[in-house]
Amino acid sequence: MNKEMTIQQMVDALEDGMTIGIGGWGPRRKPMALIRAILNSDVKDLTVVAYGGADVGMLCAAGKVKKLIFAFVSLDFIPLEPYFRQARQSGELEVMEIDEGMMLLGLRAAAWGCPYIPTALGLGTDVLTVNPELKCIDSPYDDKEWVAMPALKLDVALVHVDRADRRGVCQIKGPDHYMDDWFTRAADKTFVSCEEIVDSSEFYSEEESRYVLWERSQTTGVIEIPGGAHPTSCAPLYGFDTAHFKEYSAFARDGGFDGYYSKYIQDLDEQGYQTQVGGLESIRQLALPVY
Repeated sequence: MNKEMTIQQMVDALEDGMTIGIGGWGPRRKPMALIRAILNSDVKDLTVVAYGGADVGMLCAAGKVKKLIFAFVSLDFIPLEPYFRQARQSGELEVMEIDEGMMLLGLRAAAWGCPYIPTALGLGTDVLTVNPELKCIDSPYDDKEWVAMPALKLDVALVHVDRADRRGVCQIKGPDHYMDDWFTRAADKTFVSCEEIVDSSEFYSEEESRYVLWERSQTTGVIEIPGGAHPTSCAPLYGFDTAHFKEYSAFARDGGFDGYYSKYIQDLDEQGYQTQVGGLESIRQLALPVY
């Protein structure tokens, strides 16, 4: 069984209007090489589901997003992602803005084949006011009311991991795997970029197998792209690129996304992009953030 694919094959599997979930969290372990490939494609009118960072900002700035389902869109030390801010303020996006926990429950409902999961999250808040499509239900067992968080079914999930094998076994050794396992289970197809493709025997020991967080049957395709999360982090291998994010944000104030796109993405493959940012060794020397 060999699920290794090219980045072009992964992008070619995407279609206009698809619902795409993006793993990672803010500026952490985002599948940015796949995002850059999408930016260089003709795919559009996407519904994006994400705990967002620059992935969401770039896709919005490039006009790829029709609807965004999100809990936040942040670069962490830059609290509000600048290109998402511009798209949100212009009113050009359809949005479903929900609580972090509600989004997790929506992914779980999709993974379990349920139409919704009842929750107290959102009760008594403006989440229900700004999302009139969210419904409340009465419990059949007591007199309590619950929010019925609908399933967030994904056509495709995109995630980045530390290591994988050609069968689709994926490993994350960072201190937090975020919600990537639920993104994969909520999706019909999952495309994974990884820092390294290794022999399957690497995962046989109990010590290594405990970092495998979803079944290989959930993985549709894998591709080895060392440094493929840049400028986001991929703990424990490298941190996020603060200087690059500052430059990225500066373009939002002076020149717009077109300036950033022409410098770092347009007509460049991933090797070309990494050359522009100083090379793989430079990426691997980025310090991990300390909290």
